[in-house]
Amino acid sequence: MADKLILSGMRFYGYHGVYPEENKLGQLFVVDLALRLPLDEAGRRDDLSRTVNYAEVAALVRRLVEGERFRLIEALAEHIARAVLDTYSMIEEVTVRVTKPNPPVDLHFDGVTAELSRRRGEGR
Repeated sequence: MADKLILSGMRFYGYHGVYPEENKLGQLFVVDLALRLPLDEAGRRDDLSRTVNYAEVAALVRRLVEGERFRLIEALAEHIARAVLDTYSMIEEVTVRVTKPNPPVDLHFDGVTAELSRRRGEGR
């Protein structure tokens, strides 16, 4: 399936990380989602009920990033992917990118990103 709904550059403040300072002070996280689902009916009919409401998807992601705590961005990405697939049966596959723009390392770079893709029915 080639159809995708993409939510890019969602920014949230969360308390994820291995180091105590990250859990105490928190930091910015950027999340991108690519949702694979059929969009033909929604496009033809101009009907929200034939797709997923991306505002609701974004709210789900916000609850996880801002309301949960994980040591690894890989774990955060995994939980986002599973929550999206568990909540929206219309979505067949999700790709999640979680970026930590300011990781606590002694380097200057644009951040570190964990990207993963999960399909409905995968038993991971």
